Amino acid sequence: MKIEHSFIAFFFLGLALSFAQERTKDTIADQTVNVVKPYTPTISDAFKIKDTPKLADSNTVKKKEVKYNIFSIPVASTFTPAKGKAATVDKAKPVKLFDNYASVGVGSYTTILGEVYLNHELSSGENVGGYFSHHSSQGGIDGVLLDDNFAKTSLNAHYSQKLRDLSWKVDGGMDLQKYNWYGLPREFFGQAEAEMIDPGHAFNSFYVGGKINFDDALVKDGSVRFRRFGDDQDSGENRFVARTSFDVPVQDDYINAEFSIDYIGGNFDNTYTTNDEIKYGNVTFGLAPSYRLTEDDLTVDLGIKLVYLNDTEFDDNKFFIYPNIEASYRLVDEILIGYGGIKGDLNQNSYYDFANENPFVSPTLGVAPTDMAYNAFLGLKGKLSNNVSYNIKGKYLAENNKALFKANDARGDAARDYQYGNSFGVVYDDVTTFSVAGELNINVNRNFTLGIKGEYFGYDVDNEDEAWNLPDLTGSVFLDYQISEKWFAGGSVYFVGERKDQQDLVATLFPNPPSAVTTLESYFDANAHLGYKINSQLALFAKANNIANQDYERYLNFPVQGIQFLAGATYQFDF
Repeated sequence: MKIEHSFIAFFFLGLALSFAQERTKDTIADQTVNVVKPYTPTISDAFKIKDTPKLADSNTVKKKEVKYNIFSIPVASTFTPAKGKAATVDKAKPVKLFDNYASVGVGSYTTILGEVYLNHELSSGENVGGYFSHHSSQGGIDGVLLDDNFAKTSLNAHYSQKLRDLSWKVDGGMDLQKYNWYGLPREFFGQAEAEMIDPGHAFNSFYVGGKINFDDALVKDGSVRFRRFGDDQDSGENRFVARTSFDVPVQDDYINAEFSIDYIGGNFDNTYTTNDEIKYGNVTFGLAPSYRLTEDDLTVDLGIKLVYLNDTEFDDNKFFIYPNIEASYRLVDEILIGYGGIKGDLNQNSYYDFANENPFVSPTLGVAPTDMAYNAFLGLKGKLSNNVSYNIKGKYLAENNKALFKANDARGDAARDYQYGNSFGVVYDDVTTFSVAGELNINVNRNFTLGIKGEYFGYDVDNEDEAWNLPDLTGSVFLDYQISEKWFAGGSVYFVGERKDQQDLVATLFPNPPSAVTTLESYFDANAHLGYKINSQLALFAKANNIANQDYERYLNFPVQGIQFLAGATYQFDF
C-alpha cells in the first residue's frame, strides 16, 4: 500500500516539473496594445444574476426530503352558508286581468245599454263562455209623426278546446231586433195618414257554427256556419257557408289554396207593388290557389280565384275567373313600403246583410250576388317615426250588379205599413268606383293614441241616375287618453259627405211628375266618453253622442236622435 502511494506522488511531481519547463520556452514576445476606440459595453455583454445560483462547492449538504401527511378528522359544524340572491329591481305592479265583465248604462231618450261577457276555464286548454248584449231606446225624435223606438238584443254561447295538434270551437246564438219605419215623407202625408200606420217591424235570427285549426298539417283550418234569418212579415232566409284552407305540396315548395261553399235561399211574401211571392236561391263553389314569391324586400302573391255559380231558382249556371294578385316592396325598411294588387270575387248578398246595414228596408227585396270583376289598388305605408304610422291608398273598383239602397216610392193606394215612402228597396247596377284614402295613427305613449282616416269616392253608373246613398267623402277621428291611474277618456268624430236619393208619389188619382234627385246634406257626429276606476274591478263611465246636436238624416226622411247622454258602470270579475 505504501509503495503505491509513493509511486503516485512521484508521478504528479514529475508532471509538474515538465510543465514548468515548457512555459520557459514560450516564444510569444511582449507587444504593445493601442486602444483606438473606447469600449462601449452592450446589453449582450451583461449577464443576469440567476435567482437560484448554483454552488460549485462539492461539500454542500443535500437537503433532506420532507414528507407531509394530512389526517382528516371530522369536525361538527353548525355553519350554513347563505345562498346568493340577485338584487331585485323595482317594477310596476302587474295589472290584474279578469275573464268576465258586466256593464249597464241608462240615458236620454230612455236609452238602456247592457252587456255581459263570460269566459270560464274548465281545464287547461278547455273553455266555455258566452255574451249577452242589449241596446234600446224609446225614441222621441223631434218632428217625427211615427214611433221611432228601437231595441237590439244578442245572445251567444261558445265552447273551445286546445289539443296537442289542433284547436276547435263551436258556438251558437240568436239575435232579436225591433225597429220602426218612421221616415214618413211630410210632403206627401200628414197626421191623418200617420194614425193609420203601424210602423213597427222585427228581425230575428238563429245561428250555429264551428271552426277548427290544425298545427303542422297540410289542411290548415276549416269552418262552417248556418244562419236562419227572418222577420215578422213572414220572410225567411237560410244560409250555409263552409270554408277551408290547405297547402298543396309541389316539389320542395307549397301552393296555398282556399275552398268555399256558400248556399243561400229565401223568400218574401210579395213584391212592393204586387202580391207575387219572391223566391231566390243559389250556391257557389270557390277555389283560390295562390303561390308566394319572396326575394329580399319583395313579396308577391300570385293567384287566381275560380267561382262556379248555380242559381237554383232560375236554373242558371255561370263560371267566373278572377285575378288574385298582391305584392309589396320595402323601399326604405319600415319607413316606406309600397304595395299594390288586383283582386276579384263573387260577393254573396243576403237579406241579413241588407237589414243590418239599413234596418228600414221593406220585406220585398231582390237578392242576388254582386260580381266584383276587379279591385285594382296601389298604396304606400310605413312609419314616420316610432310613434307615427301612415297608409295612403288609391283603388279602382268595377262591380257588376252592385246593390244600392233607394227610397221606395210613396203610394197613394198604400195597403201595407211600409208603402208610404217610409222604407227602402234595393236596385242593382254596374258601378265603377275610384277612391283615394289616407290613414294616420299616432301613439304618443302608452296612455295616448290618436287615429285619423279619410277617403274620397267618385262613382260611375250605367243605368241609374246616381249611385244612390253612397257618400262622396268619409272621415273619422278616434282618440283614447289614459289621464291618470284612475281617470280615462276618449272621443270620436265621424264625417259623411253628401249622398243622393230620389222618391216619387205614385198610384194617385192625378199623376205626379217625377221628383228631382234629392241631395242629403253631409254631416258629422261627435262623441265623447269619460270614465273613473274606483278599483281594479269597478269603474264608472259617462258618454255623450251627437254632441253638436245635429238633426241630420242618415237616410232620406229618417232623422237621427239629437244630443244624447248616458251614464253607467262596468264591473270585472272572475268565477
